[in-house]
Amino acid sequence: MAGRPLIAYPLGTLRRLQAAPIVVVVGYQAEAVRAACAPFGVRFAEQTQPRGTGDAARVARSALSGFQGDLLIAPGDLPLLKTETLEGLVAAHQRAGACVSLLTATVDDPIGFGRIVRDDTGRIAGVVEDRDVTAAERAIHEINVGVYCADAAFLFAALEQLRPNNAQGELYLTDIIAIAHAQNGRIADAPATAGEASQISCRADLAAREKTLREEICRKWMAAGVTFEDPDTAYVGPDVVIGRDTVVGPGVILRGTTKIGEGCRLDGNALITDATIGNAVHVKFGVVITGAVLDDDVQVGPFAHVRAGTHLGPQVHIGDFVETKNADIGARTKAMHLAYLGDTDIGEDTNIGAGTITCNYDGFRKHRTTIGKRVQVGSDSQLVAPVTVGDDAYVATSTTVIKDVPAGALVFTSKQQLHREGWVAARRAREGVTVPAQEPGRSPKRLSGSASPPKTRRAAPHKR
Repeated sequence: MAGRPLIAYPLGTLRRLQAAPIVVVVGYQAEAVRAACAPFGVRFAEQTQPRGTGDAARVARSALSGFQGDLLIAPGDLPLLKTETLEGLVAAHQRAGACVSLLTATVDDPIGFGRIVRDDTGRIAGVVEDRDVTAAERAIHEINVGVYCADAAFLFAALEQLRPNNAQGELYLTDIIAIAHAQNGRIADAPATAGEASQISCRADLAAREKTLREEICRKWMAAGVTFEDPDTAYVGPDVVIGRDTVVGPGVILRGTTKIGEGCRLDGNALITDATIGNAVHVKFGVVITGAVLDDDVQVGPFAHVRAGTHLGPQVHIGDFVETKNADIGARTKAMHLAYLGDTDIGEDTNIGAGTITCNYDGFRKHRTTIGKRVQVGSDSQLVAPVTVGDDAYVATSTTVIKDVPAGALVFTSKQQLHREGWVAARRAREGVTVPAQEPGRSPKRLSGSASPPKTRRAAPHKR
């Protein structure tokens, strides 16, 4: 969701709460889940058979040997759960000296959720899952969020009392609430919002929660001084940072660890991932930036592709249909049109002409091209790496550079321009076409009276 594995959201919340140790119970596709959890340094316990949430909690005990104190239990599909909500649950649990506490929420539509059942005194007496509710319980709108805080000694003892006496034939973790009530144990509760209680059980849920998250993120950055021209079409990841007075146009996608400076302008339909962008940068329409660093006052686009490993120095201009990859480009250098600059070091104040290509791959390995300061590279030039062009050199238009160029030198590929006088008229005659002089804008017509075009003879090769 929003560029993160779903489980990263509750794990991030628990880390901010400084809960430790954190144990993740894995089962289906365990290796993929382990990989998603790797950045959080958690412990794992494996549930080999899907026998319910109570059994999952039993399995977790194997990774908590010798633990004493309070345990938090949370499902992995509550991405909108806030740290302050968990803090409220822990505080309520400790104030009451409870053996178990849980988060509850009141929702308009409780279908699919376990209902909170209270006794005549208003104390929580149990939780009944949706599949097991009575007609009267079905009308209850206070639901179980699925998050608990429990004394470890009570929890592990209660887990041994669970039985699969329910519609799904599973061990329900929710049954520990009824066990605590039967033992006259103290049960505390704390509130969560309906949004925080929204689990993800299908793709439609995922899309709805992501939309909610995007709206929250945009509101946060607008409150911090960022302008969104169309917040409904902006996709900003939870780890993205945006500087004050930056303007984000429609259709902009900011992912990963992207950091945008102050006073920037992102025109629209840009995709920026894991990039660091300085102040007063102008990203024009249709730009893709991945894993790159852009210094202050850079201009990119429209329709440019700035790939991983690129560093654009201050006031660099990268224009339309220019692609860079693993390139270090010095201050004030410009590549305005139709160029590929891969595995390249370019100095300051250099101009790269349209159609320039750094030929970095020889079929076996990549090589670097080095272009110095204040170099003029003419249009339609190719630089075959590894090659170095010295400072203040001039690469003439349509040159193929295969050897190092000294500083201050002019390099060109010698070519002779040839002409064949009258060639166009002769070709038209052979093809049987004419261009009326009075209608230069009309298409040529075939000569009238010709049943078929005359046979064409090839002209003799031109000789020098």
